[in-house]
Amino acid sequence: MNLGIKDLDKRRWVVLIAGCFINLCLGSIYVWSVFSAGMADYLTSTLGKTVTSADLAIVYTIANSVGPITMISGGWFNDKFGPRKVILTGGIMWGLGMFLSGFATSVNMLIVTYGLIGGLGLGMAYGSTISTCVKFFPDKRGLVGGITTAVYGMSSVILPPIVTVIVSKTNATTAFKIVGVVFMVLIAVSVIFLEKCPEDYTPAGFKANKAVKAQVNMNWKEMLKTPTFYVMLLLLTCGAFTGMMITSQASSVAQHMVGLSAVAASLAVSVLALFNAFGRIIAGFISDKIGRINTLFLACLLAVIGLSCLYNSGIGTVILFYVGLSIVGVSYGAFMGVYPGFTADQFGPKNNSVNYGIMFIGFAIAGYFGPQIMGTTFAKTGAYQNAFMYSIVFSIVGIVFTFIYKLIAKKNK
Repeated sequence: MNLGIKDLDKRRWVVLIAGCFINLCLGSIYVWSVFSAGMADYLTSTLGKTVTSADLAIVYTIANSVGPITMISGGWFNDKFGPRKVILTGGIMWGLGMFLSGFATSVNMLIVTYGLIGGLGLGMAYGSTISTCVKFFPDKRGLVGGITTAVYGMSSVILPPIVTVIVSKTNATTAFKIVGVVFMVLIAVSVIFLEKCPEDYTPAGFKANKAVKAQVNMNWKEMLKTPTFYVMLLLLTCGAFTGMMITSQASSVAQHMVGLSAVAASLAVSVLALFNAFGRIIAGFISDKIGRINTLFLACLLAVIGLSCLYNSGIGTVILFYVGLSIVGVSYGAFMGVYPGFTADQFGPKNNSVNYGIMFIGFAIAGYFGPQIMGTTFAKTGAYQNAFMYSIVFSIVGIVFTFIYKLIAKKNK
């Protein structure tokens, strides 16, 4: 299906819709908690020894950690040859990893099937999908980056109830097989509507500002030579740290710190996910109006406010807790929604799949250390307050990086 320049203004919306369907499927990684509970019971009965969801946490950690590897390598192929084959390959790997997990008889096998095969496929498809959509919208990079990443995040709200029903009607292993096949089919159909964006494409009526007109499309080697890259990488790490830290244990925080029941605490996870998705869209839209770095400054400021609410929460302070959780969700979502467009603005859209994949290492760093610090702090003190204080420091450092970025940008003009 060739997209002629004349009809690209209409067809780019088809590309965006297809990208959203793909990201909805890829966001099924957030359903892991549903699968892990069922697989823990299955492996316990199969192996004759107790296996808990905590024992399976390593599977989820690996699936998230290996993503940047294929985001970078897959991004290179996407920038050179277009998104179809790259995203199809990644989507099949993700679905196949889930399907094969339905045959797992040990934790190690789940690490290979879900963690490695699935995780590597997820990274390849996710990065290329976002980059492809963003390239088609030079006039709305922030908004489109926000929408595509928001749909990915909304999977944590939409898909768990569906998968829970499948698991309850069958079992975890059968659910893995069903979901894996369904997502492979959906992704395969969706990629038909994707196409490589022409380098010279400009939407009708869009007047690029001077900065965009003078923009140089840097490759990853050129990007790594700029001080701006390292400031942006560290800023992303600071911004994502809070979200990754709290997302990993939102339910536990609600139970141990505020005193909610396990059932009521599950609402905290949904609230965080909803405001996370909302933050991605609204911040993306705002960043198109006031600039990416100004939006990220506000996101860091919001994080400090939200974390302060959480720090002062305790038994019975349910409203204060949810206010803090909602604000943190918006702040975290802002970083995830703005950064695809921010990276394209700074280093050019031509090689954005690779460049954003490298930039995403900042997210991976936050994804490793955030949950680790949260868990270690609670294990040592029996409370989460110190972890919130650490995160406030990270957010303040993030604010400092926004000013450093502005100084470098002013110097480069």
